Amino acid sequence: MKYCSECANPVELMVPAGDNRPRYVCTHCATVHYQNPKMVLGTIPVWERDGEVRVLLCRRAIEPRYGYWTLPAGFMENNETTADAAERETQEEAGANITLGPLFALLNVKHVHQVHMFYLATLRDLDFAPGEESLDVKMFTESEIPWDELAFPTIHTTLECFFADRARMLEGGSYGFHTQDITRPMRGDS
Repeated sequence: MKYCSECANPVELMVPAGDNRPRYVCTHCATVHYQNPKMVLGTIPVWERDGEVRVLLCRRAIEPRYGYWTLPAGFMENNETTADAAERETQEEAGANITLGPLFALLNVKHVHQVHMFYLATLRDLDFAPGEESLDVKMFTESEIPWDELAFPTIHTTLECFFADRARMLEGGSYGFHTQDITRPMRGDS
C-alpha cells in the first residue's frame, strides 16, 4: 500500500500506538489501514441416488491453477453472510441449484492470508453449466475424483474429509465439522 484511501496522502508502515504489529498508517489523517485475511466460501454440491454419491466440481477458467478442478468457491463480498457467499459462488461458477446444508469445513490458509469455508449442499436437480470462471462442470464419484488435478490443498482436504465422513455415515455415523491449518502449498502455488 502506498497511498491512503481516505485522503490520498502517502502511508508509512509502522506500529501504531496501542498496537503490536506494523500497519499502514497515513501520516496526514492518521487513518490506520488494517489488512485482514480474505474469506473464501464454497460448497460441496452432492447428488445422491441409489446409495451412490457424486460431487460437482468445476474446472477453473482463471488463474491461479487454470484448468485444475475445484469445488465451487470464491471470495466473500461485502453485505453477504457466509451462506449467501457460498450459494452465490455455486450459482456463478457451476450454475447449480442447491439446498444449502451445514458448515462442513473451516480451513486456515496462513501463507496466502485466507480462510476457506465449505458448506454441505444438495443439488436440487441436474441442471448445471459452467459459469464465466469455469471451463467445465462435472459430477464425480469418489473413485473418479481427479485427485492429482485438484486446484488447491483446501479442496483436497475438504474432499478427503467429506468422503471419510460419508464412509462413517454408512456405518451409522454422521458428517462432522472439520477445522485444519493448511501449511503446504501445492505444486505451482506460491
